[in-house]
Amino acid sequence: MNASTMKCWSWQRFGSLDGLQQATRPLPRPGPGEVLLRVHANSLNQRDLMAARGALPRNGQTGVVPLCDGAGEIVEIGEGVGSVAVGDRVIATFFQRWLAGALQPEHVGTTLGSDVDGLLREYAVLPESGVLRFPAHLSFAEAATLPCAAVTAWSALFVKSALQPGETVLSLGSGSVSLFALQLAKAAGARVILSTSSDARAERLRQLGADAVVNYRDADWPQQVRALSAGKGVDVIVENGGGASYVQSLGAAAWHARVAIVGLISGFVDPGGSLMPILLNDLTVRAVQVGSRADTEALLRFIANRQLRPVIDSRFGFDDALGAYTRMASGEAFGKVVIEH
Repeated sequence: MNASTMKCWSWQRFGSLDGLQQATRPLPRPGPGEVLLRVHANSLNQRDLMAARGALPRNGQTGVVPLCDGAGEIVEIGEGVGSVAVGDRVIATFFQRWLAGALQPEHVGTTLGSDVDGLLREYAVLPESGVLRFPAHLSFAEAATLPCAAVTAWSALFVKSALQPGETVLSLGSGSVSLFALQLAKAAGARVILSTSSDARAERLRQLGADAVVNYRDADWPQQVRALSAGKGVDVIVENGGGASYVQSLGAAAWHARVAIVGLISGFVDPGGSLMPILLNDLTVRAVQVGSRADTEALLRFIANRQLRPVIDSRFGFDDALGAYTRMASGEAFGKVVIEH
């Protein structure tokens, strides 16, 4: 490497997007067991808007480089690295310490883009165990959409809910997690029902393979979902609406359904009354916090075998990162907002 510096973006203050500013930093070098990644693309998630408000666990710390999603090429390796090589095309895992099994307290605290520097920079040093080669049919931009939203959808469907072919899935909204849930569940042979309030989005969801779409502004939408699932309700619910939708979602559940809590867009507090349907219908409710390295590997194998491609809404250049954030904050994106270097 000939360069001695790199460009990056970092939060200089919170509360508005203009607190994100471009800067120059020394080029990092990999130590033993580490790799130097030349980042080629990033994507944004709802959590990145939370970061803009200072709502992630950063304790008011400024100077943090944002974004957990990134894909790039390994350009240098440290001593002892053997599982990857210079030239490999890789993504970074969401939890750098969580390799397999259940999430433990010692796995948290190194989440890219909130606890430690993320990937909205030209180069990043990561542990060898924190990167994975991605399927050859994907571009850097497509691969960059996977580490957070796609792994979350995978964990919700298959790790926490053990989705089986022929079962019916309900996923709320048309955000990135729901779009990945739609693609993954359909590829696994499941039926998928989605919710939205937009006729235009409903049509796009059907074009992507949704078996049915309901309008979540209709007070009786859980009953509509039950009617669309032969009156018995759905087997798996990917609940990403938060407190405002959680209790309604339970009203669409079949006996013994599995409910995966993956998002809190509408807040942390539900209006109450959630214990009765859980008890009467013998429901299983599980929390989803993205997934481990092993979960990410399983997702990547599935995507490679099915030749799946993510839905990309828009692409922005590295120097127009604020444009990407503005698009994400608009609420109008359908698919992933991507930054290409």
